[in-house]
Amino acid sequence: MFFAGISHAQKAWVVGQSVPLSGGNASFGRDIQAGAQAYFKSVNAKGGVGGLPIELVSLDDKNDRKLAGANTQKLLGTNDAVALFGFASATLSLDAMPQAEKAGVLFFAPFSGANPVRKASPVVFTLRASYGDELEKMLAFWTGLGFKQVVVVHYDDEVGKQNLAVVTDYLARQDKKPAAFALQRNTKVSEVQVSQLLKLKPDVIINTVLSGPASEISKQIVAQGKFIPTSSLSFVGAQQYIEAAAEAGAGVSISQVVPNAASSLPVVKECAKALKDAGVNQAMNSTHLESCIGAKVLTEAMRRSKKPGDAKALLAAMGSLGSYDAGGFTVTYTANQHHGSKYVELGMVTRDGKLRN
Repeated sequence: MFFAGISHAQKAWVVGQSVPLSGGNASFGRDIQAGAQAYFKSVNAKGGVGGLPIELVSLDDKNDRKLAGANTQKLLGTNDAVALFGFASATLSLDAMPQAEKAGVLFFAPFSGANPVRKASPVVFTLRASYGDELEKMLAFWTGLGFKQVVVVHYDDEVGKQNLAVVTDYLARQDKKPAAFALQRNTKVSEVQVSQLLKLKPDVIINTVLSGPASEISKQIVAQGKFIPTSSLSFVGAQQYIEAAAEAGAGVSISQVVPNAASSLPVVKECAKALKDAGVNQAMNSTHLESCIGAKVLTEAMRRSKKPGDAKALLAAMGSLGSYDAGGFTVTYTANQHHGSKYVELGMVTRDGKLRN
């Protein structure tokens, strides 16, 4: 659709995004991009918002924190983004959020429930539940079954250590202490490392790393003829993990912060149609769905904005959105409530590579 009569600087709602479109976590980043792009295309096909189309500008950060920070500078400076949306992790958000705060631009729906994206900020609004919410759901399940030795696989960095701390604090209430197994980010897991992990004799593994290392651990454990109950944060990317782990993923539970992508909820059907209409041939997964829901919520804030295409008006609209039902998934935002949802469900990977709640 053609939109005429507006200068370049004002011709669109420019939504900026830095995600891994290449490298080891590229499939996750591309799914984030596809889910949002599909929804925005459906909106543009109906005339956009306030007479303006929504333009998603996605820059590749290769899962690198510094590059994500540099991309943010371009998005805010060169592209004049009125919102930053769907950054793929807390680590990739760390250098972006201060820039958004300085510019007074909305930083919305990062794909993380880690503490750094949940600290008080005038511009940061999250869509999903916190990792604390996810981990408590997992741990209540496993400790309720009598499992005692919990091993946390985490990244050896600021965010990874904070995830470990959440588990440590929870188990301390039960007079228990987890064992920690640290990995370097963006490196491959070796057989030696998996052997070291198994020496910790886990009753259950709590995984807080991405699909690459998580799937490699699962495959090596199965190759040794063992089965160890494992739960992964939603951060793993359910579909990305299932594809990477193949048969070794059966029996692994993964927390979900949006409804099952095969459910009959109105928003699930709406997003599936948007993806199909946008030419996405693969079946919709939870990453697509979360990004699509986020795009729908952001679009609603645009509709309520008092000045089309204006960053400050959009930020104010998000802060006064209140309770909004996106079609079976409800979020709530106020001036003092920037975290929209606490929805968490546990799904299990079946032998045929499906995630069932």
